[in-house]
Amino acid sequence: MSNRIDKISEEVMRALSDAIRTLKDPRVSKALVSITHCDVTGDLRYAKVYVSAMGSEEDIKEALRGLRSAAGFLRREVGMRVNLRYTPEILIERDDSINYGAHINELIKKVSKEETRSDDNK
Repeated sequence: MSNRIDKISEEVMRALSDAIRTLKDPRVSKALVSITHCDVTGDLRYAKVYVSAMGSEEDIKEALRGLRSAAGFLRREVGMRVNLRYTPEILIERDDSINYGAHINELIKKVSKEETRSDDNK
């Protein structure tokens, strides 16, 4: 990807982060929502936004529904904050990498504790 597209992706991500904080949708405010990554296509027509959320599974699903329903508002906000000829359409995708990483860390801790116990019993 070109350096220009990378910079635009970062600007769009920053603008979206600010815009999400202004959302008054209760579905979004229930879960702790953060943008982990943004990919803008080379023709600047689409921005695929990867969102991570913390909370119960139902709260996360509701937050994603809220974000998807606010995509038009978010696009308008990005258009006002980022100087582009054409504002990309916002596509919201769930990113479970943070939750997956936390799960792996828990498994590692569990295995370490079991190894420590087995070493103590020898």
